[in-house]
Amino acid sequence: MSEKSQFPGWHGTTIVAVRKGGKVVIAGDGQVSLGNTVIKGSARKVRRIAPGGQEVVCGFAGSTADAFTLLERLEVKLEAAPGQLARASVELAKDWRTDKYLKNLEAMLLVTDGKDLFVITGAGDVLEPEHDVTAIGSGGNYALAAGRAMYDFEEDAEVIARRALEIAAEICVFTNGNMTVESISA
Repeated sequence: MSEKSQFPGWHGTTIVAVRKGGKVVIAGDGQVSLGNTVIKGSARKVRRIAPGGQEVVCGFAGSTADAFTLLERLEVKLEAAPGQLARASVELAKDWRTDKYLKNLEAMLLVTDGKDLFVITGAGDVLEPEHDVTAIGSGGNYALAAGRAMYDFEEDAEVIARRALEIAAEICVFTNGNMTVESISA
């Protein structure tokens, strides 16, 4: 049995992003669980970074330490390619997939500069949502379904993101209703 399979692992997070009406809103819950135990209920998994003066909003799911490592790397990539979130995201994904140290990191990122919106994974993916709503984490599919269902009936991206996260928290035991919400305009 590997060391990884003996450790119960960190679970839980729901991060949802909605792009509508000239802005992007990313909302994340605050629950951190170890196995079946809630360790913390007020974690901030959505953050603003500003490398080189460019504002980017990021949400992360997975290991917190791994996510912070990836956010630091993303900041470096953005400093090297100012104003080019797509390029910085692809460079990060390439490094993440090929670097001996980085490829073991267990996290996912949702990033936006208000214009572009991407999901970045350790498999080398940089995905742009088709329907202006995307989500990651244990409750991500619930939040995604709720956000997509509301999208045509609600004009405010923040209302959609908040309600989608609330719905995910009602369904996913690894998600709570303690939200961090950040928005950025195009």
